[in-house]
Amino acid sequence: MIYKPIDIGSECWIAAGSFVCPGVKIATGAVIGAKSVVTKSILEPWTVHGGNPAEKIRNRQIKNQPE
Repeated sequence: MIYKPIDIGSECWIAAGSFVCPGVKIATGAVIGAKSVVTKSILEPWTVHGGNPAEKIRNRQIKNQPE
């Protein structure tokens, strides 16, 4: 088995049943939908992703969002 660290940014939400592959980076504020499979890094902050493989669904709309 090959070990690579997974880097999850602050204020992220990874829903139940999701799988994040080794070596993947998830940007600040990203949301991963339930039962999604994240095979590639998500480098765009404050976005919503889902599916198998996970793809961008939309940008997050947050009041007073940090830069």
